[in-house]
Parts: sequence; C-alpha cells; structure tokens
Amino acid sequence: MTNSPIGIFDSGIGGLSVAVAMADLLPEETFLYVADNAYAPYGPRSAESILERSRKITRHLLASGAKMVVVACNTATSIAIDTLREDYPAIPFVGMEPAVKPAADADGVGVLATTATLRSHRYLKLRNKYLSGKPVFEDACVGLVPLIEAEPSGSPLLAIRLQEILDPMLQNGIDTLVLGCTHYPLIKEEIEAICGPAVNVIDPSSAAARQVQRLLKKRGLLTLLSKGFPGTRGLAHIFVTSGTSVPLQRALHQLPGLNRNRKLIVPQVHF
Repeated sequence: MTNSPIGIFDSGIGGLSVAVAMADLLPEETFLYVADNAYAPYGPRSAESILERSRKITRHLLASGAKMVVVACNTATSIAIDTLREDYPAIPFVGMEPAVKPAADADGVGVLATTATLRSHRYLKLRNKYLSGKPVFEDACVGLVPLIEAEPSGSPLLAIRLQEILDPMLQNGIDTLVLGCTHYPLIKEEIEAICGPAVNVIDPSSAAARQVQRLLKKRGLLTLLSKGFPGTRGLAHIFVTSGTSVPLQRALHQLPGLNRNRKLIVPQVHF
C-alpha cells in the first residue's frame, strides 16, 4: 500500500493549490484528484449536501486504492472530516484548517472564506482562540469561486471582483490576509498585487503538505523507491471531474509541475 496513490478532493480546481505544494514536497508520490465541479461551489450548499458529497467521493477514492485522503477544501473539512474519520478510522485524513494561527500577531486581519466555513464551529473556535480582541474583517467572497473556475488568470472580471472584496479590508488597515479557501491561492499573485507589500498573505497549502508528509511517515506509507521500482516520476497523476473538464485542463496547463506528471483526465464521472 505504500506505493498507492494519495486521494485528494475539492469542489473544483482549488485543491490543485494543495496538490502543487504536495508535489514539491513529495515528488515521488502519486495523486488521484477528484474535482467535484458538477456540485461547485460547496460554500452555499447545505451541510447535509456537502457531507453526502464528501462521503461519496471518499468511497470512490478508497475503492480506487488511495492510501490517504486529503480533503483539499476548507468547506468540506469544516463540515465533513470528523465524520469521515469516524467512517474510516484506519485511513489517515488531512484537512484544511483556516490559517488563523499564523495571523495571531497581526494588528488587523482579513479572512477570505466561504459562507459555510465562516459559520462553521471549527473556524469560530480558531478565531476565538487566536484572534480574540483583534479587528477581524471577513468576506464570504460570493461569486469568487465560480469566477476562478471559469476565468483564466489575469481576467478583468476576476480583478474587479477582487477589488470589491479587498478594498474595504484595506481601508480598515489590515496587515494580514488569510486565504481560507483552497481556490484563492490559485490567484495569490492577483491578490498580492492589490494588497501591496505591507499585507502578509497567508496561504495554508504548504502547511497542509507538511502534515501529509508527517502522517505518511508516521504510518509508514511513504512511497518506497528501489532499483526495480523507479517510483512515480513521469506520467503518474490521475484527475477526475464530476462535470466538465475544461477548468481542470486550463488550470493544469498553468501548473507545469502537475501537468508534466499528468497521466489522464477523466471527465464527468458520476459518484
């Protein structure tokens, strides 16, 4: 099982930001990635719907031989990961926590996340623990995830929507911005261009990748290389979508590390 793939899922292409960080840290690992874009975005959906989707996709990943499941979606993590761990106690799960702890020393904090994440017990607990007494400015970023799915990097529509979201936070003097959805690191350069160098933009992708590495090592699941087994360099990763493959194709072409190691894309799989 050590040389089995790591399962990763998100509501769409956002989890690719985590997959990139994982590929940089763990270049010998194979990924099986599910973009559930037929049901994206998760943010406005009910908790019951998100839990149902998370369970169905997890069953697919495990039936496909995944040795670990990375819930590369803040919304799905906040709602489903505890239940998934109860459903599959022998399987290691890694989720996405809102990265508010690194913002604990900030003077003013902006948080970009979905409505479901901002309302979740998980986020509220972390905010109260690390940001209590600090000015915190939150935005549910309505419509931003569909724009990231539909528009190429540098899109004027994306720039306009980001300006609308970030201007009030910047006017309130934030010095730290937490990216609380895995879609947002995909447009980190655009966000940083608007915020300027005085604002620290926190991307949790690398921290998630390090947790994946720690758990694989702890469970003895790191991919093993030998003379007879050259590892997974080359055409390795498999990408699956529940809807159209166009956003995934476009995003992968902008992420050469993942695209170079892509085996195939399987569109419109029904879970």
